[in-house]
Amino acid sequence: MSIEFHIEARSGAARAGRLLTPHGEIETPVFMPVGTAATVKAVPQDVLEDLGVQILLGNTYHLYLRPGVGTVRQFGGLHGFMAWPRAILTDSGGFQVFSMTELRKVNEEGVTFRSHLDGSSHFFSPESAMAAQIGLGADIIMAFDECTEYPADRTRSQSSMELTLRWAARSKKYFEEHKNEVPWKASGQWPVASGQSERNRFENSHFPEVGSALSGHWPLATDHSSTQSLFGIVQGGMDLALRKESAERTIEIGFRGYAIGGLSVGEPRDQTREVVEATLEHLPKDKPRYLMGVGTPEEIAEYARLGVDMMDCVLPTRAARHGLLFTSEGKISIKQARYAQDPGPLDPNCACRVCQRYSRAYLRHLYASNEVLAQVLNTLHNLSFYLDTMRRVRHSIPLGEE
Repeated sequence: MSIEFHIEARSGAARAGRLLTPHGEIETPVFMPVGTAATVKAVPQDVLEDLGVQILLGNTYHLYLRPGVGTVRQFGGLHGFMAWPRAILTDSGGFQVFSMTELRKVNEEGVTFRSHLDGSSHFFSPESAMAAQIGLGADIIMAFDECTEYPADRTRSQSSMELTLRWAARSKKYFEEHKNEVPWKASGQWPVASGQSERNRFENSHFPEVGSALSGHWPLATDHSSTQSLFGIVQGGMDLALRKESAERTIEIGFRGYAIGGLSVGEPRDQTREVVEATLEHLPKDKPRYLMGVGTPEEIAEYARLGVDMMDCVLPTRAARHGLLFTSEGKISIKQARYAQDPGPLDPNCACRVCQRYSRAYLRHLYASNEVLAQVLNTLHNLSFYLDTMRRVRHSIPLGEE
């Protein structure tokens, strides 16, 4: 078993279902908080569990650079390393690499790029991106793709789409050949004895910094016979015909789920919606659909109503660190002086631990004083607001309210 996806209710285009992964069940549509470097900034894992987070997103590019895939693999993958027993999805690193216009060079084989940390040179190919994600051990991993910039003309969008399709085929081939090397497989499958074991060969081949310094502590998944699941990514820029072609040809390659990538790259929001709605028409009805990196609270609810099952976005955590908070009454910039004497809760309609305990005046004081607690409480509220938004959508679908 890798994943199973069951749709339990529909209302118009919206679907409510369950996604079964090796590390737990996920109710869909779901919002996935972004834990870029194996952490959702300012929020410990036990609190994420209390908030009802079912699945986190990690970033291969950042984890590859620090602490390194080999280090994470020694702990049985991200689940063991970050002490998170529930599901994880990792992206391929493609978006981060392609956003560094001045620091990368693309060819047919892959991408050469320089680390934003120290300027060192690195290379990602479909194969090495798959090896990295297998080593990180997420339940769901993504094919290596090229994220088309905006704006891009049709020639550029088509060329990028074709490259993504070739890389998708290579990603799947490597994954199928190596999927049993996931680190949370039963420990007996990975001999711990010193010498050139199968595990040593894998690590030395792809991540030589690990060498033979491997431990025998490998946390297991719920189902010891399970493997990861690989999702394909639909590209094509803002061209709807290319999006249709990309979807159809990605489906021909065959993946366990399908993502819509290449959005939130500077295009107008109404164009984002147009591309999402048009692309969804061409994706399988019985497979999970993942919209990458998009969404205000209003937008994620809208995309769920269009038939998207999975979404992630850095906005709730990033905005929180800048004092921008989402409420049922609209956005609030808590840094503003008008909240300095406000005794009311941040959102009177929110049941999160922040709104139940602290005043706007206190939250404004923490932010103005540059206290670390400001980031913690702001992030807790924003995440709660996003998660509650998606809970309401899930609840409304079986009632036929979408």
